[in-house]
Amino acid sequence: MPLFLSQRDTESRERMDSRDCDPDELQNTYHQFGRVNAWISQWSYIYKSKIRPQLQHNAPNTLLDIGFGGGDIPIALTRWATEDGFNLSITAVDPDPRAINFVAELDYPPNITFLQCGISELNPSEEQFDFVISNHLIHHLKIEELHNILKQSRALSTTSVIFNDLRRSDWAYLFFNIFSRPIFRSSFITEDGLTSIKRSYTQKELQAIVPPNWKVQNLFPFRLLLTYDHE
Repeated sequence: MPLFLSQRDTESRERMDSRDCDPDELQNTYHQFGRVNAWISQWSYIYKSKIRPQLQHNAPNTLLDIGFGGGDIPIALTRWATEDGFNLSITAVDPDPRAINFVAELDYPPNITFLQCGISELNPSEEQFDFVISNHLIHHLKIEELHNILKQSRALSTTSVIFNDLRRSDWAYLFFNIFSRPIFRSSFITEDGLTSIKRSYTQKELQAIVPPNWKVQNLFPFRLLLTYDHE
């Protein structure tokens, strides 16, 4: 249990969420998401342990990514799936037009579709995905918003929902504060990352507020994995 960060911060906001934030620093932040996610977000492990075992050979597989940010995670997932011989199509949504403008300049495979919209704009009666995922979304949401997105994600998915987020920890805050500053320059990565850690949950806190049948597990380093598996 954190001591310095014993109480979750629900008031602070990340600078990149401000519409008048520095555009150059925002671009650098999007560019640097790939590195920070590759180092600490554990999507390679999640793909190998949670997604790949449920992918179907010789059949289409589909995945929805909520809040794609810099687009690095759907790009990585399609690359890994292709290398493993799977046909995985990804729809990635984000309501922020700045994210859409950023990924429009990227070279990404044709089996990824980036859309400027929120999950509430998708209709489960018309669209279904094998997997629904998100990265660093939970700590942004109020409890009611979280419940709504979990309900929508469950309705849109047929196999699994996987939400990957930070776990609040004094050590996480200390280590990220020390090691990110010399690496992630001229961006919001360090400042917003520290804010995100303060806003994130502990395993016990998150498990207490999610619906039944949703599982919360700790993941190294300082991660929480919230999952729902359809029967």
